[in-house]
Amino acid sequence: MKTAVVTDGKYRASLAAVRALGSAGFRVVVTQTKGEAAAAPASFLSRYAAETRWIDGSCKDDAYGQNLLALLGEYDTPVLFCTGADTLNLVSRRREEFAAVARFLVAPPQVLDDLNDKETVHQRAIELGLPVPEEFAAVPDRYPVVIKPHCGEKVGLKARERYVIAENTADYMAKYSAMARYDADPIVQEKVVGPGEGVNLLLDEQSRLICAFCHRRLREYPASGGPSTCCVSFYDAGMIDQAYRLLASFGFVGMAMVEFKGGKILEVNPRVWGSFPLSVCCGSPFTALYANAALGGSVDYTPQDFRAGVKMRYLFNDGMAVFDYLRHGKLRPALAGIADFFGTREALNQADDKAAYRAYLRDTLRRHGQ
Repeated sequence: MKTAVVTDGKYRASLAAVRALGSAGFRVVVTQTKGEAAAAPASFLSRYAAETRWIDGSCKDDAYGQNLLALLGEYDTPVLFCTGADTLNLVSRRREEFAAVARFLVAPPQVLDDLNDKETVHQRAIELGLPVPEEFAAVPDRYPVVIKPHCGEKVGLKARERYVIAENTADYMAKYSAMARYDADPIVQEKVVGPGEGVNLLLDEQSRLICAFCHRRLREYPASGGPSTCCVSFYDAGMIDQAYRLLASFGFVGMAMVEFKGGKILEVNPRVWGSFPLSVCCGSPFTALYANAALGGSVDYTPQDFRAGVKMRYLFNDGMAVFDYLRHGKLRPALAGIADFFGTREALNQADDKAAYRAYLRDTLRRHGQ
């Protein structure tokens, strides 16, 4: 039985990956650095985790790379699934060392840097004739506009802090100045109207498309704009083609989510994204195909190899979103959220893996109680 190592077990996406790989017949090992978790994460209690491994220190420590290399060397060239951005960037920078002990699909550092830079993505999309929001090089002549850094993650901003909306010139001047503390030349774009949509792609070592599925945000927290709390799967061949053309033009390898809004490309997350557990909920073979391709198998793309129309929510986060929509007088999404409490699948609630789900709920409650 082939081994797969899933890193950064504290993330929700890690539990989804552990379940998918275990179901695909892999012996799954889950890792977690002690510096980023006070207690065993939910993925450690999953029935699909054959082995759990703590790693000393933090994933930001200089020793983390050698510690992870040593751990991987204990197994027979396992598949490596990097959940956290720090681990992904580490493996990208030290590809040759990690390739000697494991199999993975990870893009080179320059490709990751380019895709993390919103302006680089914007300009490449224009070159390819893909739809993007209008940008303003000076004070905008109309509002509202969105102000954001080139890469909010690099400057340590949380997802909800990575952009602000300006409604008029005075608002723009104040918020532009505030954002300039993180990026000397922030990006200013028109505010696009419409639901946020993600095209989730998997590309092999030759940048061939081997898996794709789409999701649409139904609610997010905070209601003014933040991470998705409830989403639904859908299929759109045109959006998949546009997203693939963009990623392939950079020579991308691995997993990524291309974010659209109002039919226009906003940015790229060249890594595991927040709503990744939807891949399991909607039956996409995304994670299993990642492992097969990483091992050198020939994988051909099959359009719409998942169930469209599958809703998924994060129970506590979605509850907060509903209250926030009510607080802002947005009754339609709030009422939809209340209705979804009775018929929408909780992202990590799986009938045959209740211990992991209970641990996830405890962790969530503890975080919100702090």
